[in-house]
Amino acid sequence: MENVKLNSKTNLLEIDAYNYRIQDVDEPNLFREFFEYTEIPKVSFNHRQSPYGMPEEIWITDTTFRDGQQSREPYTVKQIVDIYSMMSKLSGPNGIIRQTEFFAYSERDREAIKRCMDLGLEFPEITTWIRAKKEDFKLVKDLGIKETGILVSCSDYHIFTKLNMTRRQAMEHYLSVIYDAFEAGVMPRCHLEDITRADFYGFVVPFVREIQKLSEQAGMPAKIRACDTLGYGIPYNGVALPRSVPGIIYGLQHYADVPSEMLEWHGHNDFYKAVTNAATAWLYGCSGVSCTLFGIGERTGNVPLEAMVFEYAQLRGTLDGMDTTVITDLARYYEEKIGYKIPEQTPFVGENFNTTKAGIHADGLLKNEEIYNIFDTKKFLKRPPTVTINQNSGLAGVARWINDNYGLEGNDVVNKKSDVVMYVKNWIDSEYESGRVASIGSEEMRHKVDEYLTSINVR
Repeated sequence: MENVKLNSKTNLLEIDAYNYRIQDVDEPNLFREFFEYTEIPKVSFNHRQSPYGMPEEIWITDTTFRDGQQSREPYTVKQIVDIYSMMSKLSGPNGIIRQTEFFAYSERDREAIKRCMDLGLEFPEITTWIRAKKEDFKLVKDLGIKETGILVSCSDYHIFTKLNMTRRQAMEHYLSVIYDAFEAGVMPRCHLEDITRADFYGFVVPFVREIQKLSEQAGMPAKIRACDTLGYGIPYNGVALPRSVPGIIYGLQHYADVPSEMLEWHGHNDFYKAVTNAATAWLYGCSGVSCTLFGIGERTGNVPLEAMVFEYAQLRGTLDGMDTTVITDLARYYEEKIGYKIPEQTPFVGENFNTTKAGIHADGLLKNEEIYNIFDTKKFLKRPPTVTINQNSGLAGVARWINDNYGLEGNDVVNKKSDVVMYVKNWIDSEYESGRVASIGSEEMRHKVDEYLTSINVR
């Protein structure tokens, strides 16, 4: 019999949710209506609307040292310590970057964990990701780690074709591992791999409800990480499960009783939706979104951490103490110390992110940089807007370049009519008339400006 009770989150009288039970099917449900391998995946709408429900607190979690290392050579211990220190400064006093997860397999991993813990920083909290084995739980406990991630793949693609189990066998196996975590005194973070291809009501909900029961018995919370492993998630309201991000987050709360603070979204960028899906997870009731610095991760990468910093500020109207200038420090560290080349067009950190090459844009920047710059990038990222000189830069572009690179301000600034600007622009025109195709480098520009200044002094 259904009961009517007051929902403390919505403050509305609601009928108790249907108690979903595991559907132990004989054949895997591969959702071929959406995922026919020889066709592009389909987005289907059933017009079921999930309500917005952003939590009182939202935050970012980091997996740079775990998922971010699965697609590149491992970081050195020193690099991990340096990056962790900068990430803590970026997080700010309110800990908006709440946690970061590490591998704990090798001696190098464990040394990095210990050295980061020795820094005594409150945020981000160090967590781990381990194999689902009793000895690994003991290892984590001995390191002083309070929370660890464990893999609990939830789609039939994984259960039937990778694990060679039935749904019930998989659930019982996972629950025994989660029980081991509780027994070891470590909070489990259950990574529901491939949730956007899983039978949500036939497996995910009943499985998560069983996790909740174990949690109650143990007197210890369990986190649920919804993993969009192949980037199939769709942010639009009214999309049918299993691809609906609003439906997944609402369903985990409403039908599996997972509180917002125990929910985390982990997405990939295979269909260019990583950032939007993560923000959508926030909007519909998920407190945490899992990211990596610069989106570095398997295949197309993860949710870029720096993107969610600015997404947070846009949704909340405040940075809540985050120091965004550290993002530029991190980008420089990756390029200069690690040797990782950030693609030039990457938002916030790429070389060309706030650089213009078009003359008409440079003219706008010269008059008022707000016309062609997204915000005060000098204030938030220590990067004033700049211009790159080529055949399209025009007089305005040359003037802007000289003012920026020579630090000219007030009465000293040059404009489109200044002699030095005309001198350099005439040389640029002659270069491209002679067949040049490459952009003009900074050293070349400085040489020409200095050449003009020398000629003036000689006179």
